[in-house]
Parts: sequence; C-alpha cells; structure tokens
Amino acid sequence: MAARFYAIKDEVRIIGFDDGPFRRGQETTLVVGAVYRGGRSMDGLVSTQVAVDGLDSTVRLASLINASRFRDVRVIMVDGIAFGGFNVVDIHGLYKDTGIPVIAVTRDMPDFNAIEAALRHLPDSQTRWRLIKSAGEPAPVETRPGKSVHIQSAGISVGDAQAIVKISATRSLIPEPIRVAHLVAQGIVSGQSKGKA
Repeated sequence: MAARFYAIKDEVRIIGFDDGPFRRGQETTLVVGAVYRGGRSMDGLVSTQVAVDGLDSTVRLASLINASRFRDVRVIMVDGIAFGGFNVVDIHGLYKDTGIPVIAVTRDMPDFNAIEAALRHLPDSQTRWRLIKSAGEPAPVETRPGKSVHIQSAGISVGDAQAIVKISATRSLIPEPIRVAHLVAQGIVSGQSKGKA
C-alpha cells in the first residue's frame, strides 16, 4: 500500500543517497545520505559502507535510516538503483523495512539489455536482475524545460513521486538531496568533488 501525500509541501523532508567512487578489488564503498527540506536547505548527513557488488545495500540503508535521529523523513531517494557497482537496492524491501516511500532517480533511461548482460558475470545474477525488474518501468520527470530524469518508486504513487522530484530539483536536473550526497561522497573519498550525480 502506498503512502498518501494529501499535500506535498515545498519543504518535505527527504534523505537522498549516493555512493563514492571505488577501485577494482575494493571490498566496500562509502554511501552518504543528505537530509534536506525539499530542495532548499540541508539538515544533516549520514553515512554507511556497502559491499562492492554485494547484496547488502537494502539492509544497510534500512538500518541506517531506522537508527537515525532524523525521525521526520518522509521520502528516501537513491541515485540509481545500485551502489558499489551492482549492489542493487530492493526499493520495495526498503519501503517495507522503513515505512518510508522510496524514489530511485537516474539521469538517463537505463539500458536494461546492457545491465542484464553485465550481471551475468556476477554471483546471484538472477536475484539482482529480479530486484531491478521489480522496481518497475522508469517514468520520466521534467525537472528543467525540455529535460527529464527517470524515476522508479515504491510506497508512493508515480504522480506524487514526480511532484517531489520536481520540488527538490532546485539547482540541477537531479534532486538536491542526491546531488549533495554525491558531492560529499566524492569529496570524502577522492579529496575533492567532481562529476555529476
């Protein structure tokens, strides 16, 4: 059952996650969460580690969120549907474990054929592919005139998810909670931030 937003406020509390860069052979990678009021102001940061190409991202995020002091978060956002390579987030499982709706955001429409081919080189490839497919068909959201991102969601209607993404994408195509989480994770791991979320 999806959460119902009777009114979506400009300062809806969101936590957005992105991972830092990692090298071949590295066992874990940093994941940072930025807590935002809509796309206007940041209230805090959280962080955890997930296994590179592992299967623990869902439980790690759920544990982090459930233990967080930020109790009034209304929406979880993730940059894409996997961290640390192909450590796929089960967005429906994350919603079930936290009670908070989840929105996965990508700049471009995923190439599912390429993803499925890449997964064949990993253990538990069928489990990863099932989680990716269960997230549903990505829906476009125009966050700048003529330019869109794509979203998949759990525990929230597509219309409400699109509205929240638009509200929080104040400085770029990408919602501010994810953009800032990306910059922080890059800065910590690499010594300086670079690139786009």
